[in-house]
Amino acid sequence: MTYFLLKTVHILSATVLFGTGIGTAFQMWRAHLSGDSRAIASTARSVVVADWLFTTPAIVIQPLTGVALAHMAGIDLLSPWILASLGLYVLAGAFWLPVVWLQLRVRDLAGKAVIENSPLPESYFRYMRIWFALGWPAFLSLIVIFWLMVARPELW
Repeated sequence: MTYFLLKTVHILSATVLFGTGIGTAFQMWRAHLSGDSRAIASTARSVVVADWLFTTPAIVIQPLTGVALAHMAGIDLLSPWILASLGLYVLAGAFWLPVVWLQLRVRDLAGKAVIENSPLPESYFRYMRIWFALGWPAFLSLIVIFWLMVARPELW
């Protein structure tokens, strides 16, 4: 029973991690494309909150439940698919951390533009270009991790 409960938590946290990530990215991008400082500021505030409430706990839960599941199932943690999953997870995190910092900057810059009734500064647009570029490797890494979790290729 513990194994199936743990597996359910693992799958749900993977779903929350991926779903929140793609959902907030979509909302941020749509707000950005609007060019409306108020929409951008509001959306960025919500995205930052969503990352703290949903993404961050899922990021912590994923490796803990994954390692516990592997141990309970007798799967060698040095299996190539486990090592690939962990490597991609670290890679996704390495891209996600700067994205979080960029979201905080974007939130602040858009909020300042609203308060001052001024256009968005060039740094906002530079941050958004970097944010967009960094999001793709993290997103693609998570897709491959999903495949590895489902396929569990024992031999490569």
